[in-house]
Amino acid sequence: MIKRIEHVGISTKNYQQLVDFYSNIIGFNVLYDGSFKGDLYSSIMALEKPEGRVALLELDDTQLEIFEFSQPVPPPLRGMRPVNHQGITHICFSVSDIDKEYQRLMASGMMFHCAPTSFSGEGKATYGRDPDGNVIELFEI
Repeated sequence: MIKRIEHVGISTKNYQQLVDFYSNIIGFNVLYDGSFKGDLYSSIMALEKPEGRVALLELDDTQLEIFEFSQPVPPPLRGMRPVNHQGITHICFSVSDIDKEYQRLMASGMMFHCAPTSFSGEGKATYGRDPDGNVIELFEI
């Protein structure tokens, strides 16, 4: 029986920038900041001799795992990935005051697609981008 999502993994080209964003700006606590390499990672990741840096961050019962690979060297990003491309498209954070969070994050330099938008009877939402261009949704019920 699957109980819940344990964590979401994000691979980045700029480890410290992404760890700082999710800890200092979003509010996650850094539980682990270290490195990885070896046969165990080769097996689970299906990569030849992977190595790099890894951080585990936590906010309430949500965890993020941030990787920066030094080996194998990942291909360069090609612009902002549109949300209609197949695969995981965004991470959604529940917020208590979306307008306040939107203003706070905009002041920190986060780029948004639009201002918070009302969905009749459901709440308000907006999409923004982390420093790597990953989409973050803010949602207030």
